[in-house]
Amino acid sequence: MKAILNRLYKHERLSKSEAKKILVDIASEKYNEAHLASFMTVFMMRPITVDELSGFRDALKELSIKVDLSDYNTIDIVGTGGDGKDTFNISTLTSFIVAGTGQKVAKHGNYSVSSQSGSSDMLASFGYAFTNDESELKTHLEKANICFLHAPKFHPAMKAVGPTRKALALKTFFNMLGPLVNPSSPKNQLLGTFNQEIARLYNYILQNEEINYGIIHSLDGYDEISLTSDFKLFTKNGEQIIHPEDLGQKRIQQSAIFGGSSVSDAAKIFRTILDGNGTEAQNNVVLTNAAFALKIVDQTKSFETAFLEAKESLFSLRAKQTLEKLVRI
Repeated sequence: MKAILNRLYKHERLSKSEAKKILVDIASEKYNEAHLASFMTVFMMRPITVDELSGFRDALKELSIKVDLSDYNTIDIVGTGGDGKDTFNISTLTSFIVAGTGQKVAKHGNYSVSSQSGSSDMLASFGYAFTNDESELKTHLEKANICFLHAPKFHPAMKAVGPTRKALALKTFFNMLGPLVNPSSPKNQLLGTFNQEIARLYNYILQNEEINYGIIHSLDGYDEISLTSDFKLFTKNGEQIIHPEDLGQKRIQQSAIFGGSSVSDAAKIFRTILDGNGTEAQNNVVLTNAAFALKIVDQTKSFETAFLEAKESLFSLRAKQTLEKLVRI
């Protein structure tokens, strides 16, 4: 690792094969914590390249414990995290709303590193037991329309760097990798990124793959549709800037989607929204994200139709029931 770090400190770039090998070695715990922290810090100080991100991704996917959920035409709804905005769990709530419409969701997630509550923190607080057993995950999909893939259960490399990431408490390239390495390889994905550069990298990587995807970046820095600003959408058909007003939505203040200062605060907000008692701003944010997820699966569907489907899922309490079913199984 010392030789690699010296090269990187001279502003050299890694090839795709070099990046892949380093991640394989990280998974094998060949490096000490100081070297790992130094390696991760490099990519906080300069942009990661397509080859580097692709190599890291290939390693994690190759090493992952894979599950075959291809019979279910699932979607993953996930952001990079690391946007430093401390919102409530928008992508996780969106996932349950989408599942409440009948669409199967294979949600990939992890504990929080740089915010108060990640998707795994939230699911664990509700009593969900993480598993990588394929038959159990299929049962979850069949009974609740949603399953949850807790990253450390599937990715040895992520588990190996967990303590270092936690100690740094900053966004690293592992935040960038998480949305790209769902071990079930879903055919539909709504991905959020904390900056446009990462959104473009995702687009370069995904545009030649046989999946339906949308990549979201809110121009004021959120890794999801926040309705606090315009947002950029990348798909195989190109990129566009969308204004909340284009969707019939009002712009909201950042304070309206604050997630609290603890997991328990975030869980309370989560429950309140699923109970149908969220604020107008909270509801519109998750419903808008859900509508775009539904449009990814069925590209002939209008935003208005998808939004109404999502709204029905939330206010009929079907979204709430998906959580209750998932936790009970």
